[in-house]
Amino acid sequence: MDLFGFSIPLWAFFLIIIVIIFLAWKLIKFAIKVLIIIIVFFVILIGLDFVGVFDWISEIIALFM
Repeated sequence: MDLFGFSIPLWAFFLIIIVIIFLAWKLIKFAIKVLIIIIVFFVILIGLDFVGVFDWISEIIALFM
């Protein structure tokens, strides 16, 4: 098989494809983990805002200023 002017054996071509697929899968798994962490962080922030923690903190800061 010729690829970019180089003669590459078929087994090496398939090995390169398998490595690329493996690395892409690892990257996708990492991106999904980061997305889940970001979603959980924003859900916690929304919950704290719903409870009124930030209003309470701003009242305390205004009290001491």
